[in-house]
Amino acid sequence: MSFTIAVAGKGGVGKTTLCGLMIQYLCRAGKTPVLAVDADANSNLNEVLGVEVEMTLGDIREDVARSEEAASRKVPVGMSKADYMEYMVNRCLIEDDDFDMLVMGRSQGKGCYCFVNGLLQAQLQKLTPHYPYVVVDNEAGMEHISRGILPKVDMLLLVSDCSRRGVQAVGRIAQLAKDLELKPKKMGLIVNRAPDGKLNEGTMEEIKNQGLELLGVIPQSTEVYEYDCEGKPTVELPEDSPVRTALTQVMEKLEL
Repeated sequence: MSFTIAVAGKGGVGKTTLCGLMIQYLCRAGKTPVLAVDADANSNLNEVLGVEVEMTLGDIREDVARSEEAASRKVPVGMSKADYMEYMVNRCLIEDDDFDMLVMGRSQGKGCYCFVNGLLQAQLQKLTPHYPYVVVDNEAGMEHISRGILPKVDMLLLVSDCSRRGVQAVGRIAQLAKDLELKPKKMGLIVNRAPDGKLNEGTMEEIKNQGLELLGVIPQSTEVYEYDCEGKPTVELPEDSPVRTALTQVMEKLEL
């Protein structure tokens, strides 16, 4: 059985950076192969991991839309629509040495994401049994969890910045998880980008008010910022990076 780790929080708090480092940690610990799922329409987990994306599930939506509009884009002769869809979806699975990756991607045309969400749900149900660990980088909020797109969630990691508003936002996500009876085996908070890796009394008070278990604090890092600006994969951070060290402590605390 696979063990699914879902990472959630409001936008801009560094979920994707932490997801990439978590995936690298699991791979180094021999928990392979890991299935990395970028379930954010504004996807960039591949940049954190340093892999190229050939096709996303959003691209398939666009391809299907074009095939219905132009004869030149129709399903190849001799291939059923179902087989064609299977072929296209397989192209979305990126295979690396220790992990595979599935990217939701952004739809370029107008229309809702119901089609892409359905593809993601179907592929997760099909793929997850083949991986000991699945790490899902969710979009801001809880849409994929509230819609039942994830087959199951064994661990829900809530990521916030060190502001009270950020903690309040993940508190609402935690309450939604309870309302949905998600019942993960473990749910806790990781505070990211804290100056000097420390939280002030106001933030600590808000964490207590929200009833959240604090799993760890990740320090603010100019190094992560510089890597992003230079287009360098975050997983190439030095081994003695304070961010890497702090996250490793969290992973060890979770016994992953």
